[in-house]
Amino acid sequence: MRLIVGLGNPGAEYEWSRHNLGFMLIDKLAHEAGAEVTKRECSALVGRGSIEGIEVKLIKPQTFMNLSGVALGCLVARHKLINPAENLLVISDDLALPFGTIRVRARGSAGGHNGLKSIIGTLGSEEFSRVRIGIQPEHPTGDTKRFVLDSIPRSSRDQLEEILDRSARAVGAILRDGVLKAMSEYNGEKQT
Repeated sequence: MRLIVGLGNPGAEYEWSRHNLGFMLIDKLAHEAGAEVTKRECSALVGRGSIEGIEVKLIKPQTFMNLSGVALGCLVARHKLINPAENLLVISDDLALPFGTIRVRARGSAGGHNGLKSIIGTLGSEEFSRVRIGIQPEHPTGDTKRFVLDSIPRSSRDQLEEILDRSARAVGAILRDGVLKAMSEYNGEKQT
């Protein structure tokens, strides 16, 4: 069983926020897999499905971003996930990447992302795969907290669908071919 965790904030007011790209991708993956992410488990919404022939548990922590590690720590313990480096994939937004850029990584730091920081703190390790989706503003912003929590403009929603499609393919590639091959295929290319 692979755990795929999309980071975001619960609540309708955050549904379209830039910080909720992880939730959006989990919803897309669930739809494609015919799964429902509705079961409550360990302060998260979860659903089971199959992607690329691999059984997955799709997860949306309901603890708010800064406490994502609380829900994930409970799920890792409950599923006796001994090696998160092989069985955990975390999806998040990334303020340092241009909007639409995908970056696949086998491990790494939190890079200033509080959800990743919480997960790393809980697991005591940076050794887990991740897909980061760029949300960098086109112009400098003085209030990054407000920027990440603001809704993605309607004018960018068509582009957002393309980005989520590509990100879903990257997740499939990770599961099918491994993270290193997915990195070579998806890193650095910006969605047009």
